[in-house]
Amino acid sequence: MQITNRIHFRNLYGDISGGVTAAIVSLPLALAFGVASGAGPAAGLYGAVCVGFFAALFGGTPTLISEPTGPMTVIFTAVIATLTASNPENGMAIAFTVVMLAGVFQIAFGFLRLGKYITLMPYSVISGFMSGIGVILIILQIPPLIGHATPRGGVIGALQGLPQLVSNLDPVETALGAIALALLFLIPSKLKRYLPPQLVALIVGTVVSLTLFGDADIRRIGAIPMGLPELRMPAFEPSLMVTMLIDGAMLGMLGCIDSLLTSVIADSLTRTQHNSDKELIGQGIGNLISGICGGLPGAGATMGTVVNIQTGATTAVSGLTRALILMVVVLWAAPLTADIPMAVLAGIALKVGIDILDWSFLKRAHQVSLKGTLIMYGVMLLTVFVDLIVAVGVGVFIANILTIERLSRLQSQEVKTISDNDDDILMDEQEKALMNQANGRVLVFYLSGPMLFGVAKAIAREHSAMRQADVLIVDLSDVPFIGVTASLAVENVVKDALDQRLKVYVVGATGQTLKRLEKIKLVELVGADSFKQHRIEALQEAVDRLEPMGNVDPLPNITYS
Repeated sequence: MQITNRIHFRNLYGDISGGVTAAIVSLPLALAFGVASGAGPAAGLYGAVCVGFFAALFGGTPTLISEPTGPMTVIFTAVIATLTASNPENGMAIAFTVVMLAGVFQIAFGFLRLGKYITLMPYSVISGFMSGIGVILIILQIPPLIGHATPRGGVIGALQGLPQLVSNLDPVETALGAIALALLFLIPSKLKRYLPPQLVALIVGTVVSLTLFGDADIRRIGAIPMGLPELRMPAFEPSLMVTMLIDGAMLGMLGCIDSLLTSVIADSLTRTQHNSDKELIGQGIGNLISGICGGLPGAGATMGTVVNIQTGATTAVSGLTRALILMVVVLWAAPLTADIPMAVLAGIALKVGIDILDWSFLKRAHQVSLKGTLIMYGVMLLTVFVDLIVAVGVGVFIANILTIERLSRLQSQEVKTISDNDDDILMDEQEKALMNQANGRVLVFYLSGPMLFGVAKAIAREHSAMRQADVLIVDLSDVPFIGVTASLAVENVVKDALDQRLKVYVVGATGQTLKRLEKIKLVELVGADSFKQHRIEALQEAVDRLEPMGNVDPLPNITYS
């Protein structure tokens, strides 16, 4: 695979075709997400233009389409609700400042080269919070789908008010929402490449509302102001600074995960390799500008990216084209959106929520791993009813603890104490002869593989085996890496051996392992002459020490290299 993120014009037709098609797909989603967030349809369009243009220009994934997405909209909706409740006068301005902060965090992540670590998260956690976000989006879109404004209180408020809302649903708006959903679900897959279902639902729903229900009192999005957006300067409230920083970090992190996962999908379709860190910088610049322009936060969008690639795009020209087409809509065609029914947009957003649900993993999670299933559902419930940061934090913590426990159990099997000619470790004939000659008075403490902190307990368990020995050989020949905790555990073994007046040899410590032992002063503790390159050297010297004590029978003609 090759890394490619240069802008060129050798595939101009394919890139323009991809950009035009992606713009057609993006328009209804941008309007739907803008309305769903509470910031208004114009904010959705500004976000689609700003994030899309600057992420394409400065990002590291040529065919990635960036725009407001379901997950980012869900979080931003909660941000707006919290901040406007705390500060009714400046809450919206502060919310857009949070979008700017999210962009700054993403730029920082990119400059710190954290791109390759962002997606190193257990899949059960990613699946759980993505499905949780899908559930939130579905719940929040049910009230506008049936003709009501979404109640205050987020998910809990919507669920509590649902019985009353259903009993008083508006039949006309419910019918329009149902028509939109039916079109989104029923358009054949073969036609979706040529007729984006979202645009079809938007047009059909609007035409039906004007022709069949022209006299009905239907909630519509209204005219969107034409022209360039009014620039917003950052607004800070000292009492809300902690909340703003946390929300900004959460939006930034979610945008990173969302974008990089989509970049991986783009890589698999185009057989190229994206630049993670550059992509984060591009996404950060896009969100920073979007916040300044009063736009929604955005990230790499899977649907738009796949459509873009399938239409023939290969470079960032497609993303720039898409953004410029949406800019034309903002500048000159915004009044055409005035008659779009809110229920139709709610249907489009609700379908996005359904698509966000990780159906593939939900169907077979219990067959793959019971622990993974519990983590996934736990994260999903925490995401829906508590908080995304809490959900991800708890999920990652539990998943990592389980992984550490499993790795520690496997590593513990590589900690062996050998006092005779044993098959547990591979020895040549000379080493076996020396072990037999030592008659159990030489103890070989053998470790293999990376020694991380989880193995410290297994190392500590071997202390009792030293009571019957006179010499301890710590064999690290097969240890490529040793962590701080494991190295301190080895140090404790050595100190206990020295306290019991055992002679200690350390064998095979090289590279990082040797540097670690030097840093904890183990070389000074046992003496540099007790560090040996080969196990047979330490065995021969140990046997020679035991002979004057009468503990061994002489064995002639032992040679080593």
